[in-house]
Amino acid sequence: MGRARVADRSMTAAALATAAAAVFPLLPDPDQAREWAERELEDPSYQASEPTFIDRVAQAVASFIGDLLRPSGNADWGPSALIVLAVLLAVGIIVALLIWGRPRRLVRAQPAARALFDDDDGRSADELRREADEAAARGAWDAAIVLRFRAVARGLSERGLVDPPPGATARAFGRAAGVALPALAAAMDTAAASFDDVRYLRRPGTADGYRAIADLDEAAVRARAVTDSAVTDRAAAPS
Repeated sequence: MGRARVADRSMTAAALATAAAAVFPLLPDPDQAREWAERELEDPSYQASEPTFIDRVAQAVASFIGDLLRPSGNADWGPSALIVLAVLLAVGIIVALLIWGRPRRLVRAQPAARALFDDDDGRSADELRREADEAAARGAWDAAIVLRFRAVARGLSERGLVDPPPGATARAFGRAAGVALPALAAAMDTAAASFDDVRYLRRPGTADGYRAIADLDEAAVRARAVTDSAVTDRAAAPS
């Protein structure tokens, strides 16, 4: 009878052990638990949440500066902190210059040459003078007169004395130039008339006509304006 009870108890214990093993897995030993933890931490989802090298550097710098600025009982720490901050600032500026380069100086760009008397002519005054002289040397007085009067207009525009609006005629420019350079007002009006005669009325140009405009151009270069500001609001409407 006793043996039967012992057998029953043994069978019951074995059944319970089997059931427990099926329901609860065996607990790992310490080494196996550490291995499982390392494998789990190698998951990319865990690594993505870790701070990067730049994050660690930024945190270290912020912590260091915070320690410097934090009040302490050492009276000599204040000047030292300022020196360290100055060094850090200098290093930061140098790094910024190496990465982004030196700041560019703000240079006032000259405005693009505008059209002169309904023609889109972007040549400078010196270029127009040179081409006018070349045309005069060939005896092409019509072209020489047109080019030299354009040189007068471009020269005054480059100096900021007269700013002819788009569509302004030679006569309108001559009147505006006469306001800026009163001593040359009459010569400006005569030169504008010569320009219109050759350019629009198809009258033949002459050597004397070219010489008069060339002399006017040279006088305008030497003349001093009444005001240093551009005379833009005095230009008459196109005629």
